[in-house]
Amino acid sequence: MRETFHIEVLGPEEGEVQTRISVRTQDLEGARERALRLFARARVPQRSGAPAEAVRVIDGAGREVFHWTRFDAQD
Repeated sequence: MRETFHIEVLGPEEGEVQTRISVRTQDLEGARERALRLFARARVPQRSGAPAEAVRVIDGAGREVFHWTRFDAQD
């Protein structure tokens, strides 16, 4: 059964959401992979604006189920 997850790419300011998308996938692992790809793309030097600081995945019930920061990525 597919579940909806919400992925938010966060900026340097507290609570700043740079990008928000919803994905439907079989499990958290699929949403996590998509979140990490979005995070990597949001941190490329060619991108205009401030680079992303973190990404999080929120499940359909509104609970944060995954969180990754630039420090986890060792940038």
